[in-house]
Parts: sequence; C-alpha cells; structure tokens
Amino acid sequence: MTLYLDFEKPVADLEIKVKELRLLETRGGSADISEEIDRLEMKARHTLKEIYANLSAAQKTKVARHPERPHCKDYIREVFSEFVPLAGDRVFGEDQAIIGGIAKFRGRHVMVAGHEKGADLETRLKHNFGMGKPEGYRKAVRLMQLANKFSLPLITLIDTPGAYPGVGAEERGQAEAIARATQACFAMETPLISVIIGEGGSGGAVSMATGDWVIMPEHSMYSVISPEGCASILWRDAKKADEAAAALKLTAKDLQKFRIIDEIVQEPVGGAHRAPKEFMETVGDSIENALLKFAGEAPQTLKRKRREKYMALTQA
Repeated sequence: MTLYLDFEKPVADLEIKVKELRLLETRGGSADISEEIDRLEMKARHTLKEIYANLSAAQKTKVARHPERPHCKDYIREVFSEFVPLAGDRVFGEDQAIIGGIAKFRGRHVMVAGHEKGADLETRLKHNFGMGKPEGYRKAVRLMQLANKFSLPLITLIDTPGAYPGVGAEERGQAEAIARATQACFAMETPLISVIIGEGGSGGAVSMATGDWVIMPEHSMYSVISPEGCASILWRDAKKADEAAAALKLTAKDLQKFRIIDEIVQEPVGGAHRAPKEFMETVGDSIENALLKFAGEAPQTLKRKRREKYMALTQA
C-alpha cells in the first residue's frame, strides 16, 4: 500500500477511488465501470505530474525522507552483486548506521559504503535511523584505505539526517571521526563517486560525499543542517521549517547551480519510491558513466583535481 505525503492528498483520493472501483469490478458489479476507472487513473496521473512539477523545497524534503524510498541496502541488492560486508572500526565496535564492503558493479570490483536508515521500526532502531557514530565514520575510513590498497573505486550512498548527536558519540570523538573521514576522501587514490540517495544531512553526509563526482536524484536533499534544526536556531520555532528549507537552497537544482553536486538524475513522476527498481537501475547507469569519466586517471591527478574542486567552492 502506497504511503501518501500530505501534499499528495488529491492523488490519494483518486487512487483510493480507483482501487474501490476495481474491487467492485472483480466482484462482478452489473454496470460497466472500466471507462470510469480509466478516466480516474488518467486524472490521477495528471494530478501527480502537476504536483511534482512544482514541489517546494519543503515538499522535496518530505519526498527525500519518504520511508518507501530506496535505501542503501536496496541499492546494494539491486545495483551491485557478490557483496561481502565488512564490519567494525578496529577501535571500538560496529556501527550499523553505516554499512559497506566489497562488491561487483557491472563486472568490476568496487568498494561500496553508505548510510542505512532501516525500513521498519525494528531495523530503524538497529541502524539508528542512519545516524552514524564515531565508530561508523572510522569504519568508513578503514574501507577507504582498503579501497586505496587494492585499487578499488569507491561508491558512497548518502542517506542520513546527520551524525548521531548523543553524549556517548561526542565522548568517543564524533567531530574528529567526521573530520578524519572527510580527510580520507581527499586522500583517495581511486575514483570516489557519491550518490545522495535520499537525505544528505550536515557533516555526517559531507564526510562520505566529498567525491570526484556527486550524483543527486532530483527529489533528494543535501544541506548543512535540517530545516527543522535551522528553524529552531534562527527563529526558535521548528514550525518555520518550510521557510528554512527554502532559505537553505537544499534542492538538487540549487546545489548544481552552486557546483556542490555534479549531476541530477530525474526520478519517476511521484518520486523514486513509485518505481524503485527502474530508478535504481538509472542511478546505476549514472555511476557507470562517472566511473568511465575517471578511468585511467593517475592517483596523484585524482587527488589534485578533487582538492582543487572543493577548494574552488570556498572562493565562489
């Protein structure tokens, strides 16, 4: 059953009516209602297209957070093969908010790492809603170093509200771990392709998305802070999150204009969750093209160009 967002109510009403009519039709209703079903389906598609053609930043944020949107594990299952998970940071323990390992991507070995939010209450608690702790970011550094050692391209899948802000995480060096992960991105001697698959929040996202090529689906979001957090700080009122979302310029179009991301992937009408397998395959095509773009680059050239790319942003 599709989970509708608040601004999708006109579509929800139409699609629910279609389901009711289809159920009536299967029970052998006397009247021919197939034409009415077709009419309502066409109207629902048209309404959905109109809504998604004019989404605000706040509405895009809701789509980026949609619980049925493909998650990191979905991409690993559908886009990659022969995935071998690697666990632990070799310092403190295992953080399930950040997962990764060696896999095959369309015939070649790669390292893949990303944030996993979880799909239901049990798995969301297990993965801490995608909010990494220091051991998660230290694990990410370990995977980056392994990718360097074995000359494997690294693909990161970003989907996090931000790093976990708990006391324990701060005591174990959260800020330092994030900084080290960002530093490790700059030290990569193989191509680093990052995809903001859903929510890219704060340093928890940047620490794994400082890539040679950053791909962003059109309804994902990428921001230094959540709209709610921004509104709480600036106006001391989280209800002004919609206003904050617009001010943060967190949409794919805004970020491409500022050269923070490199490529936008168009989503199915209604968001990636309406056709997840087809959309993940499209993202896979973008990853493949990006890997081809950087194939053959010398390690020192990759490092130099990556640093120049991000240093240029500070002077824009």
